[in-house]
Amino acid sequence: ENILKTTDIDLLVNCAGVGLFQPHEEISINKIKELIDVNLTAPIVLSNLTLRSLKKTKGHIINITSIEATRHSKFSALYTATKSGLRDFGLSLFEEVRKSGVKVTSINPDITKTAFFDNLQFEPSTKEDTYLMPQTVAKTVMQILQTNGVITDICIRPQRFEIRKK
Repeated sequence: ENILKTTDIDLLVNCAGVGLFQPHEEISINKIKELIDVNLTAPIVLSNLTLRSLKKTKGHIINITSIEATRHSKFSALYTATKSGLRDFGLSLFEEVRKSGVKVTSINPDITKTAFFDNLQFEPSTKEDTYLMPQTVAKTVMQILQTNGVITDICIRPQRFEIRKK
């Protein structure tokens, strides 16, 4: 039996993401599809599958996008397209479902110290004020859930910008 038909869902956090930062013509078609599938298609499909339940519970969808959803960086065209697509999806979906009581939030974190960088050519600097910790994003999720009203879009950034090339 389908768990979505038997369980009331009041929170969906779309936080999976993969990154690739290189010249666009060097990216394989399979990698393009993978980024779009993980970063954009999966959250859109999960939102679709849970929305009836979320309407019943007046629940919340939180999409973890990226600071790249708000700006334009070299070698980031594909990643930016997926994350800005997710951000715009969430902002539009909120307008569609707000009367039903469903809340939708996009969190756009800057560089966060996670395994995201394991297979990339760069990583966060070792200086503490140049990256976020995953716990900071988690605390932001909790603050958003406790807010009276709806935070539809929020950026979290470290004080300074610095990365290390590998």
